[in-house]
Amino acid sequence: MPVLERDPWRFQYFERIACPEDVLIPTDDPDCWELYPDFRWIYDKLIIARSQKLHCGTHQDAPERFPVFAKPAINLKGMGLGSRVIGSASEFESLCPPGHMWMELLAGEHVSTDCALVDGKLHWMRHATGIPWRGGMFQHWLIRKERDESLARYLEDWIARRMAGYTGMLNFETIGGRIIEAHLRFADQWCDLYGDGWIDALVELYARARWSFDGENRREGYSVPLFARHGVVPDHPPADVQAAIRARPHVKSLQITFHPTKPGEAHPMPPGGFRLAIVNCTDLEAGKQARRDLARAFPGIETILPE
Repeated sequence: MPVLERDPWRFQYFERIACPEDVLIPTDDPDCWELYPDFRWIYDKLIIARSQKLHCGTHQDAPERFPVFAKPAINLKGMGLGSRVIGSASEFESLCPPGHMWMELLAGEHVSTDCALVDGKLHWMRHATGIPWRGGMFQHWLIRKERDESLARYLEDWIARRMAGYTGMLNFETIGGRIIEAHLRFADQWCDLYGDGWIDALVELYARARWSFDGENRREGYSVPLFARHGVVPDHPPADVQAAIRARPHVKSLQITFHPTKPGEAHPMPPGGFRLAIVNCTDLEAGKQARRDLARAFPGIETILPE
């Protein structure tokens, strides 16, 4: 499969696409690091913060004011592991060790934006907004129909000044309209919600350096996760239960997002919970109901729901 997908629960999006065998489409940052050495700098969060003139620094440069947000400067795999708010100078020495960076604590919407670039020029963009919960978890993500014009202009300007020569997908994570992370890939968690023909356009982008997806018939989508308490890695739900949920109206896909034979610590997860599954859907209430029903397919596991 030319799409370099490391998570088997997302093979479903790419198994049947026609793609030349010599075309490689990355979906995970370690592969992006190997494929695009000239753009590895994008994974240094200190460079990203400085490119926007945000208040930031390293372990050696103590902040002048608090609180700040600290995290590993480069972390290719880990869902925010090691990230934390630091509230005072007394906490800084122990909570921002060498290899970490800190930046001003941003406020506002947490948005993931996928972009398609051809030779450094933006050709397509789509936003997804995270609805925060607790412990680094999200209640769900809204894949937005409308373009955020202010954020779009900011990202387009940043791209124009820094991404010359790059062709491929680019993902930004922003808070309050400022970039906190960037990735040389797309968000494969909800790519099936971008519309019919999007995957074909993705292949054409990497195979022919051309973007042909207009996305005029956009509709809102939702990516709804199910979490459990940390501590136990369960078996996957029965196949017939999974098939019944996938067959429901408004449900686009179901991902069971863990390996039942691996220990919990081998799964990068947010501190608040262990993610069991994700339901992608075009109706939020249908997605929430699917989540509730799926939770009952994990007997003996303490699932946690935002409702």
